[in-house]
Amino acid sequence: MDASDPTRPKGPKIIAVANQKGGVGKTTTAINLAAALQEEGNRVLVVDLDPQGNASTGLGIESQDRQFTTYDLLVEDAPLEDVIIPTELAGMSIIPATVDLSSADIELISNEKRSFLLHDALRQPAMDVFSWDYILIDCPPSLNLLTVNAMIAAHSVLIPLQSEFFALEGLSQLMLTVREVRQTANPNLRIEGIVLTMFDSRNNLSQQVEQDARDNLGDLVFETKIPRNVRVSEAPSYAQPVLQYDSLSKGAEAYRALARELSSKNAQITAQ
Repeated sequence: MDASDPTRPKGPKIIAVANQKGGVGKTTTAINLAAALQEEGNRVLVVDLDPQGNASTGLGIESQDRQFTTYDLLVEDAPLEDVIIPTELAGMSIIPATVDLSSADIELISNEKRSFLLHDALRQPAMDVFSWDYILIDCPPSLNLLTVNAMIAAHSVLIPLQSEFFALEGLSQLMLTVREVRQTANPNLRIEGIVLTMFDSRNNLSQQVEQDARDNLGDLVFETKIPRNVRVSEAPSYAQPVLQYDSLSKGAEAYRALARELSSKNAQITAQ
């Protein structure tokens, strides 16, 4: 966690879930992948970095229960025990968000460490007692200071890609941002992978997007595809991940497969 202190335990794997295009299944992927990793026995923290607060809502955290949020963590330097809220799933917690976060960009402009606030917050010694295995950051649908904070804090970026026309067009800008962060602030940042979402195997366009993605990005594209699934769409309105809402649905199975693929990828990297 902190290379300067060899006595500290090895920290969690931190993954930013990012795509500046809205409506690509970013929050859905963050909360359902988190639930699937939790189901595998991991301790997981979700950091809601989107002012819309959809990850918080989707994990059952009511607005009135978000007394302390990611805004307080970044702007007010609030203690971790105040901002981390347990979810219904054992071993899985969230730092929630509210619309307050939308002003963070402006409020942090004068802070010279503004791009490293999340990095430092997630690596403070007080984090050690929680023993997280994974931290998933749900980024806002834009390439702003909050997203840059997430990329500087993270080990890798997971990119949900909607299986629709023009899907690959916005990807180049995101890749450029990752490259810039790598060159300036986080040289070890890597692309965790690209996951195709809202995939309809009967649809020629979905298959074409998959082909284009694999041709252009090769092994970066996960084998697992997240299908268009009504249960995945319904789950947030019940404030649950789909694995809780309908454990046997195709959507739940797909997120389990994604968690297995991600875990085995990371095990191979660790072994190298």
